[in-house]
Amino acid sequence: MTKKAVVLFSGGLDSTTCLAMALDQGFEVVPISFDYHQRHSVELDAARSILQHYGITKHYIFNVALFREIGGSSLTDSSIPVAHHRTVEEVSEGIPDTYVPARNLVFLSYALGVAEKSDAHDIFIGVNAVDYSGYPDCRPEFIDAFRAVANLAVKEGVEGGHFRIHSPLIDLTKADIVRAGNRLGVPYELTHSCYEPVEGLACGTCDSCLLRRKGFEDAGVPDPTRYGRKAS
Repeated sequence: MTKKAVVLFSGGLDSTTCLAMALDQGFEVVPISFDYHQRHSVELDAARSILQHYGITKHYIFNVALFREIGGSSLTDSSIPVAHHRTVEEVSEGIPDTYVPARNLVFLSYALGVAEKSDAHDIFIGVNAVDYSGYPDCRPEFIDAFRAVANLAVKEGVEGGHFRIHSPLIDLTKADIVRAGNRLGVPYELTHSCYEPVEGLACGTCDSCLLRRKGFEDAGVPDPTRYGRKAS
């Protein structure tokens, strides 16, 4: 019997590497994505292209409007500007304006529901806590806590089932992630990471573009990203 895994999949560099890892481990992947009215919703187009590349036809896309209603993030509130032209040192200080309150908590809750419905006992999430990530919901402590909750919160857990939350990127640098994905043949040219794309192209100057560019550079892997403007 083929084992199934739900993969939180944004179409970005990290989640695509995570998806490739799940496939490499022999899982039948059930990808789920979210339209939360984010500035970088072009990533959903990237997600579709990547799944087509892998021949995966089943794809859940959930509309989660509550994040725009809550606000508090430059990704969902147009009145809050996305930071540009920052240094790596500046990016590493504090929680960034792109933090979306409770995002991974909500996303994992959806994944848990899909997993139980799909008879899947494994969930993959591409969170990373090493490369200047100030997001509180990307920490190992959060993943461990959700793993415990997952096995208490649903029918499957009460009846003796066991859910596993995989975060294979959590202790890797961005360069490590790029190297791992490169070995697995990840089509990074199809991925999208930019927070504020310019006509569908990566801006080249936001924090995500900075860290993505640095990851390829440090890994010694050519960066296939198409940038709309170059970082100064």
